[in-house]
Amino acid sequence: MSEFFAWLGQMPPLVQVPIIILAFVLVVAAILFFVEIAPRSGKLYTAIRLAVCVAAPALILILVGSYDWAVIAAGVLGGLFFILDYRSRKGAGYLFQLVGFLSPAILLLTIGLVIPTIQTAVQAFQNSRGTEFIGFDNFVWVFTQPEAIRTVGNTIVWVLVAPLVSTIAGLAYAVFIDKSRGEKYFKILVFMPMAISFVGASIIWRFVYTARPADQNQIGLLNQIVVWLGGTPVDFLAVEPWNTLFLIVVLIWVQTGFAMVVLSAAIKGVPTEQLEAAELDGTSAWQRFTNVIVPGIRGSLIVVLTTISIASLKVFDIVRTMTAGANNTSVIANEMYTQFKNFEQGRSAAFAVVLFLLVLPIVVYNARQIKKQREIR
Repeated sequence: MSEFFAWLGQMPPLVQVPIIILAFVLVVAAILFFVEIAPRSGKLYTAIRLAVCVAAPALILILVGSYDWAVIAAGVLGGLFFILDYRSRKGAGYLFQLVGFLSPAILLLTIGLVIPTIQTAVQAFQNSRGTEFIGFDNFVWVFTQPEAIRTVGNTIVWVLVAPLVSTIAGLAYAVFIDKSRGEKYFKILVFMPMAISFVGASIIWRFVYTARPADQNQIGLLNQIVVWLGGTPVDFLAVEPWNTLFLIVVLIWVQTGFAMVVLSAAIKGVPTEQLEAAELDGTSAWQRFTNVIVPGIRGSLIVVLTTISIASLKVFDIVRTMTAGANNTSVIANEMYTQFKNFEQGRSAAFAVVLFLLVLPIVVYNARQIKKQREIR
């Protein structure tokens, strides 16, 4: 492959372009083959699979120049195609196809999630160098040090405030603009922060909160308003404990659009017959909202609350970008990174385990609710 790129680099620019386009077309053709042609039954497609099993190793041999990789490719492709083809003709190919399609995903999940989780859990019971088993000492440190306890407390504040406020604001916005003139434009304005990364949103709000000395021009929006009203500039990110709430505002600003879109779609799915029947019974708008709309969107409310709760528990970008955990604003994810950066791998892993244990009940509850909804349907 390196020889191919070296050869391509020696070509004139006008020659490189069609070669790159041709390579792109070949890649797309290969993807279409595996998606559309390879799974089909019949003698023609069996012959095509046989040809691919021969041609693919030969192409690998030409490009890579390795007989080992060519033999491996031939064995994998030949075994996969012919086993699937034989078993599907016998009527028992579903299991093999299922394993064939799920194996890459299972392998990636095992390498990227399961193994790191086990390694982190083991490191949580070891010293900073990972050379000695020290039991629960890291967890004792997490729940006995004032700074660590404050970090856990800040995370709990995040998960209590951000999901509740975001969901209420998104629900209120969805109800008030439902079927109103210019509804799609209002939704776009609220949903736009979702298109911004947490780091980008943090930079924006950091400028909003920026404070300069009273004798200088203010570049922060809030402090400029304070000065216009005759007050003195306030360093919002240094005022404890309100600075944590000022950081939570950023997450609320981002997640309200998500809550609004999901709940608005759920509200439109509530049967109009139920609303009309409630209106004929003489109920008020508030009664129709609490007795008809809210029960009808209960599943969506649970999904929104649990999703934002998980995001609140894992929040890292906002805190790291705006304060880096200074002035008692640190959260578990940020402290986990800080301890790792300070070569305290055991304490960092302990914070990761605590975070995992906090997220796990929410994930299990969400999964159970989804299962109940499927059973009802």
